Parts: sequence; C-alpha cells; structure tokens
Amino acid sequence: MTGSNPYSYLFGPVVALLVVAGLAALVRWAFSSGGSLVERTPRRGDASEYGLLVQVAAPADTAAAELVQRSLEQNGIRATIAPTPDGPCVLVFPSDADQARHILDR
Repeated sequence: MTGSNPYSYLFGPVVALLVVAGLAALVRWAFSSGGSLVERTPRRGDASEYGLLVQVAAPADTAAAELVQRSLEQNGIRATIAPTPDGPCVLVFPSDADQARHILDR
C-alpha cells in the first residue's frame, strides 16, 4: 500500500457534508428574505396615485364601474377599475380622457 493516505476515507464524506451544509445555508437565505406577497392585503390608493391614468368616473359600486368600463371599451377606449378609499373609480389614459368623458355624458 504505497502512497495511501489514512485520511483519504474521510475526504469524501467531509466534502459531501460541506456541500449539503452550503446548500442548506443557500436555501435558508433564499427563502428567508421577506414575507410572501400573497399574504399581503392590497392597499387602496387614491385616484391620483395610479401613475399616468386619469379618473373619468366614480361609480357607486363595482358593478356600475364594470358597466362604465365595458361602455368605454366598446367605444375603443382602454379603461381600468381601481379601488380607492372612496369607492371604485374608472381610469383611462390622458389622451383618451376627453373622449371618455364625452361618451359617459351621453
């Protein structure tokens, strides 16, 4: 047995243990960096907090807001419904705001 090292039998298990410990530390770090986004309840923003979108209607409830949105979309205007503390509001892009208000005033 020339050239054999008595520590050669320990080398494999020690390396395997170090790799498993490193992977465990990596997984622990990856999954502990904050809470889940699913658990967080959505925040109701003010109508002015939706970026470029402009409010064109503030219906009383969500069903009425969906009717307004559908009416605008049938006329070729992209619209979205946003929850606000005062109730739902219908938002459109500024370039479509005048046309949307004209359609809703009819």
